[in-house]
Amino acid sequence: MAKRLIGILIISAASVWALTGCDNNVDTIDSTSKEVTEQTTTTTPESSKDGISATKDSALANTIDWSAIASDETAATLANYDYPFALDSQSVHAYADYFKIDNVSAQHNLTVGMASNEALSKALDAVGTSYVSHELTDGDKVELIIHTTPDISASRYDYILADDFAKGLILPIVIKPDGKKGDVEEHGGS
Repeated sequence: MAKRLIGILIISAASVWALTGCDNNVDTIDSTSKEVTEQTTTTTPESSKDGISATKDSALANTIDWSAIASDETAATLANYDYPFALDSQSVHAYADYFKIDNVSAQHNLTVGMASNEALSKALDAVGTSYVSHELTDGDKVELIIHTTPDISASRYDYILADDFAKGLILPIVIKPDGKKGDVEEHGGS
């Protein structure tokens, strides 16, 4: 339904601009249409379980241009990734014990979490003054969740880290326009 509404809004805007003779804006409409389509398709059905779903109001919200945030890295192959933390290190064991997960997941999440500021700074630049709070989830699944004001569209993006510390690892970024202040106790940071 939201995809159809966005498509209708874009087609309507294109018709108005075409009728007024503004040929220069037609290219802008095409690129905006592509960005809106990409934005809509980056929100996955799984993200709906997390409370991210398109509403008719989100069609009017600002969308994040994930291509402006993206690193030029390609995703690493996890099977032979050389993590900065040894699998049998005290840090990995402590993380695994605390969050009740296996050492391989703990090693991965610990590394991605330590490198998350790279993605955070870019995402915060993109949301600007619409930023409310953020949190980095721990445990089974690590994600960077950014809470914004409702003027930003809900979305999800898999950011590929570029810094040598975690080069090629993926940090999912979730934009939630719920205006919520993060819960430091529950999520480990905000």
